[in-house]
Amino acid sequence: MEELRTARRFLKKARYPYPIDETEFFILNEHTTHGEIGGYLDAIERGDNIGLLSEAGLPCVADPGAMIVRVAQRRGIEVVPLVGPSSLMLALMASGLNGQSFAFNGYLPVDKSQRASAIRRLEERARRERQTQLFIEAPYRNNQLLEALCTVLQPDTDICVACDLTLPSQYIRTLPAKQWQKEREKTNLHKRNTVFLIGTAG
Repeated sequence: MEELRTARRFLKKARYPYPIDETEFFILNEHTTHGEIGGYLDAIERGDNIGLLSEAGLPCVADPGAMIVRVAQRRGIEVVPLVGPSSLMLALMASGLNGQSFAFNGYLPVDKSQRASAIRRLEERARRERQTQLFIEAPYRNNQLLEALCTVLQPDTDICVACDLTLPSQYIRTLPAKQWQKEREKTNLHKRNTVFLIGTAG
């Protein structure tokens, strides 16, 4: 997991059946080295089980967990995937965009020029292959990304904004880029977890 405090809180809420104070935790984030990861798996080779817990969404999907799973696979350790709600799949399900062919692209570049180029590339792929393109942004840059999408994309390219999924404040809307020009003025995504999708209808 990425943060000890939230992991302990989650396990308690999920009615974890073992004493949390006697449970050993390891931090796994973008700063964790490959050398550290090897030691995390030693408990399995002693006969214990370990679990990989993601801060949000799915372990190993937009999440650093893939590093430890790769090491486990190379050591021949059995990996059992368990799934809860995934913001990416929930967004795709509710978007109305093509769910037969889609790609998750992670974060787009922060630099405006590079971001615009990336958006154009994704739009070209969405149109050529009819492939829905999904991506995310740091929550405090969501409004800027939506503005860039409205500016760069062709007017009839669909944009889906899926925000605060599974929360009472959930907001999911799919509109052509030209309609988002007005809609975004009354849509504040600042510091809200959001998935962006672009694609075409038909």
